[in-house]
Amino acid sequence: MPRRFARSLLAAGIAAPLLLMASGQAEAAVPTDKAAVLSSWTQTSVSSYDAWNAARQNQAAWSAYQFDWSTDYCTTSPDNPFGFPFKNACARHDFGYRNYKAAGTFSANKDRLDSAFYADLKRVCAGYSGATATSCNATAWTYYQAVSIFGLSPAVDGTADAR
Repeated sequence: MPRRFARSLLAAGIAAPLLLMASGQAEAAVPTDKAAVLSSWTQTSVSSYDAWNAARQNQAAWSAYQFDWSTDYCTTSPDNPFGFPFKNACARHDFGYRNYKAAGTFSANKDRLDSAFYADLKRVCAGYSGATATSCNATAWTYYQAVSIFGLSPAVDGTADAR
């Protein structure tokens, strides 16, 4: 009888954790179209920017996708240089960098992310005219060149991982 009792305890000791795991909530699965959604929000078009910005304003609706919405905006550069509102363009750029790094496909997408950033900056500048537009476009080009050249640097993309 003691052997049978020991086996029962062993079986109960093994079965109990399995039952607890089975009865607990399973971690929600990330939707299979996450990569497609990420891609659609990181293109150079205004519609891509608008879709990303709408989602950013309603992040709870996209929680199943487990996107990283964190941002430090323009990192060590001014968010609104010379009064030009570049902050949201920087936020979308951070979104692309952080989520493609998490997906392990950053290198394959970096050039497009930087191009989308530049397109966003140029759309900001399109709202100006004359010398102000020229100044804005020159500043946008400088910001684009910085991320294009130094975008793998922690000082530019706000991450500790330089890869």
